[in-house]
Amino acid sequence: MKQDIAEHLQVSLEQQRAAFNADPFPSEAVRLDRLKRLKAMTAQHTDGLIAAIAQDFGHRAHQETLLADIFTVQAGVRHAMSHLRGWMKPRRVPTAMHFWPASNRLLRQPVGVVGVVSPWNYPYYLAMAPALAALAAGNRVMIKPSELTPATSELMARMVREHFAPEEMTVIVGDAEVGKAFTALPFDHLFFTGSTAVGRMVAQAAARNLTPVTLELGGKSPAIVDRTADIALTAERIAFGKLLNAGQTCVAPDYLLVPREMVQPLVDAIVQRMRTLYPTIGANPDYTSIATPRHLSRLQALVADAQAKGARVVSTHDEVPDGRKLAPQLLLDVNDTMTVMQEEIFGPLLPVIAYDKADEALAYIRRRERPLALYWFGADAQAQQHALEQTHAGGVTVNDCIWHLGQEEQPFGGTGASGMGSYHGEWGFRTFSKEKPVFVQSRFAGTRLFHPPYGRTFDRMIGLLRKLAA
Repeated sequence: MKQDIAEHLQVSLEQQRAAFNADPFPSEAVRLDRLKRLKAMTAQHTDGLIAAIAQDFGHRAHQETLLADIFTVQAGVRHAMSHLRGWMKPRRVPTAMHFWPASNRLLRQPVGVVGVVSPWNYPYYLAMAPALAALAAGNRVMIKPSELTPATSELMARMVREHFAPEEMTVIVGDAEVGKAFTALPFDHLFFTGSTAVGRMVAQAAARNLTPVTLELGGKSPAIVDRTADIALTAERIAFGKLLNAGQTCVAPDYLLVPREMVQPLVDAIVQRMRTLYPTIGANPDYTSIATPRHLSRLQALVADAQAKGARVVSTHDEVPDGRKLAPQLLLDVNDTMTVMQEEIFGPLLPVIAYDKADEALAYIRRRERPLALYWFGADAQAQQHALEQTHAGGVTVNDCIWHLGQEEQPFGGTGASGMGSYHGEWGFRTFSKEKPVFVQSRFAGTRLFHPPYGRTFDRMIGLLRKLAA
């Protein structure tokens, strides 16, 4: 069976590579056509995607799917289409004086066949966002979606078959064994979104083929609350950012760092705001389920472990919903011995850590692995700048949560344990392109002065250049 899987994947790869070699630099018209088909595919199957994602999750608000899976893809395609001509143009770059009148330019060339491994939490967006960037850059694409969202994965495979030839883009459905074989293929670029632990294995598999990788991972993204923060506004925005998709978001605020005297007022305000956003949990169509029983059990175990080690649990709702819904809970008096402070949470749990001095909070962040996102709330511009300079994170939103992810004019990506490489907008185009340097020599090349036989002319020229470089 494993051999059959490997052979099937190899055939798909060779089919795409042969097609790419036959057209290694697709025209703007060809690329636009592929993007238009992706856009049409998304619009045509919106209702089906909403239903499939809800089926996979057990329940997911259709509004969240429209916002986070459908609109994000449509916005990305529209942005790529409107900027494609400019992205494709060769870039003139300066030429050093001693090479005049020669010239330099950069040619953005598609790399070939791109592999995309996408996760379950935003199953359409996190498959198609890198795919659209790869198509815009002129590549062929193979996608391996998560086995944890089978209905969505099967639908995506059918959608892509209807709108794309298999040598343009294809979706490979299968379990973890298929995923393992997929990442072992000698792609020209491999793009992975998922956990840091799996990301390490993906990087090792790719390294065997010297395949370049982009890793969009996760980590524990902190939210720092400054003493100048507006408590009501901060609570509103943290509540939304934390509970979107029931916290199953790679850039959700994972824990809060709050001035000690502000902890209780802020906790009270967050609880109140969460109750306003979601008056009920169980029968509320706006509140999303935890994706699988295993993930739900893990979150419940995190709470039990924290409570056993001294954490104080503040539940936002009295009800204990049936099924896979989990009521939001804030965890106070947490410490680093608790598992909830050692792992990315990926659910509606929110630890709160008190600090006395702002630099203590920044030092706490620096001691930990670098997060995918960082949030800062406050009105003190100097304190904000200090926090940005003293911490590392993949991206930052100030006085809100999550929204830096939606900026097509900014790169999105991690740093350190939260990932490597970036995409969105032009950064995605560049990720899946080889920026090939081209040096164009002139008929009347000044570099002839450096040819042998060496003598007085060479000595004068090299002496002059050394003085200029000193």
